[in-house]
Amino acid sequence: MNILVMENDPKEWAVIQQTLGGKKHILIPVPNGEQAWEYIQSGEARFVIASWETSDVKTSNFISRVRTSTLAQSIYILLITPKSEVGIPLNQIDDTIPSPLKPADLKNRVMIAERIISLTSSLSEAREQLENRAVFDELTGFINRAAFLRQSTGELERSRRASMPLSLIALDIDNFKAINDSHGSEIGDAVLKVVSQVIREKSRPYDCIGRWSGDEFVLALPGVIGADAEKISERIIAGVRGTRIEVKKDAPLTVNVKVSAGISSLSRITTSTEMEPIIQQARQAMSRAKEAGGNQVFLIYT
Repeated sequence: MNILVMENDPKEWAVIQQTLGGKKHILIPVPNGEQAWEYIQSGEARFVIASWETSDVKTSNFISRVRTSTLAQSIYILLITPKSEVGIPLNQIDDTIPSPLKPADLKNRVMIAERIISLTSSLSEAREQLENRAVFDELTGFINRAAFLRQSTGELERSRRASMPLSLIALDIDNFKAINDSHGSEIGDAVLKVVSQVIREKSRPYDCIGRWSGDEFVLALPGVIGADAEKISERIIAGVRGTRIEVKKDAPLTVNVKVSAGISSLSRITTSTEMEPIIQQARQAMSRAKEAGGNQVFLIYT
């Protein structure tokens, strides 16, 4: 673990070196709060040992700078304090240790700091995973239904302000239920992943793509007219049609996958235009494509 050390007393620095120096810790001496702040911003260190008396933490406002930043929760500060703690912002410090330093005491404080830093990291990772699950579909990697509604609504508003067209594609796997019934959900999940990959490859990097429901996907295409959305849909359909998934049970078997697409295209967007009706129109167009035999696209202009 990297430890920033703001201690200008040679005796105290020697104790820190002798106690913590070695393979487990990398001690980084910093002469002032400005350099310490640069290290913290770079992500090189999350643990600071600072002397209240011999460093400039008092005059540089280093502590308050850390605590009012976005990094506040991830930085651990151990303050070396004099006998009197008058004037020390204890509510902004994680822990204190009295001067002069004692090796055993320093070791214990650092062990506590390491456990807390590790716990904080675990909690941050868990929080990030929960946030991702609230936005992304775990199987396909696309944003989920709620997130798609939010993002596509934003695309609709931007298109309205720029007087640009917008098209929405709804895609559905034609024979997904039969695949699931015949081969099980594991193969069904593999099909969803393959179709997702094709959609990603055949669409533009900045297009808004979401998983709407089980085997149904939606794409919001800003600046795209109906005819161009039709070409994009046809590329996806052809890409999926050309994909074969190998299933091995008692004997090798190939699953052929096909999709249908429906498009709702708007050339004029007003302040009263809403995204949900557009999505429903695209889904209705998709249903008509499936009713006509599937593996094709149906376009509606609105």
